[in-house]
Amino acid sequence: MVIGHFGFGLGAKKFAPKVSLGLLFMAVQWADLLWPVMLLLGVEHVGLQPGNSKFPLDFTDYPITHSLLMGIVWGAVFGFIYWLVKKDRPGAIVLAICVLSHWVLDLIVHNPDLPLFPGNSPKVGLGLWNWPVLTGLVEAALFIIGSIFYLQATKAKNTTGKWSFGLMAFLLVVMHLAGLFSPMPNSVTAIGWGGQFQWIFIFLGYWVDRNRVAN
Repeated sequence: MVIGHFGFGLGAKKFAPKVSLGLLFMAVQWADLLWPVMLLLGVEHVGLQPGNSKFPLDFTDYPITHSLLMGIVWGAVFGFIYWLVKKDRPGAIVLAICVLSHWVLDLIVHNPDLPLFPGNSPKVGLGLWNWPVLTGLVEAALFIIGSIFYLQATKAKNTTGKWSFGLMAFLLVVMHLAGLFSPMPNSVTAIGWGGQFQWIFIFLGYWVDRNRVAN
């Protein structure tokens, strides 16, 4: 699940018009923004399976970033900090839901490797990845519906606002396809540093939203 997460962030703008799209993107991707850092620090771990074309990565342990309990905790912290700064309760609630949505959407596609809590936890996952075409359709639907919601909730306030969304959407699709068809990174360190690339889309979200206004 990659572009589907961003689709959820786009759609969330309809329910939190005061929250920047960049911050919504940060919320829905928080688990995957934190995960590469945890890999580089050696706190969480992933195995490489070069011979497995379907699942080249073996998510051995990532309880801090990808457990249900920590998803709830991160969501609460994210929403609370936003509320402290902006005093926007609906926006804070939406941000908390966005953070938790990452685990829920991952649950749909992952094999049973998502822990419920740190420690000796059962691991869950519905395994939609076993049907790549269906996974692609689900992600595409999330992205398209989210894009429609975002475009309904906002309008361009200048020329940049008219074309920037299309550019961002195009780059998201390119990033998603590149992840599907690119060769597997040759080390965990490469995965950790490559994951920092996602921050580009956080900044793009802020830029696009700065040139659009809520309807």
